[in-house]
Amino acid sequence: MPIKYDRILFCTDFSDDADYALLTALEMAKRYQARLYVLHVVHSAYPKVSDGVNESGKDGEETINTPEIIEKGKEKLIELYESKMGELSNPIEFQVVLGVPFVEIVRFARAQNINFIVLGAAGSSNIERITFGSTAENVARRAHCTVMITRNPERVF
Repeated sequence: MPIKYDRILFCTDFSDDADYALLTALEMAKRYQARLYVLHVVHSAYPKVSDGVNESGKDGEETINTPEIIEKGKEKLIELYESKMGELSNPIEFQVVLGVPFVEIVRFARAQNINFIVLGAAGSSNIERITFGSTAENVARRAHCTVMITRNPERVF
């Protein structure tokens, strides 16, 4: 039975490596005629802190309710990536969430039944890598589906 990826998640932190990963995500979406999800996680080390609105999360804990941050992030996603999507025949969905990136990427992938995740090997934050480890590594270890981590060949390590 041939492998069929029909729900692809491209994760971006707006880094050069993420831009390179987009090329792979687009190629896979075209090849498999897949729905493409573009996700950016606004990093919040404290996702259970309330901003005063006091909305309740799924497990009864307080969550941040900052629609302005989410909306601005989504506008930036669309501004930077919509024109790069080319001629994809299937729908593209842009999403922004708040939290710890690897946690939210895995959570989003499960909720949307994603079967292929694409992200860059090195992101934009060295401090985050030191504090939380590599987002790409954590996603690859925890995701329920295939994960492709791309490395920008122009990047010198």
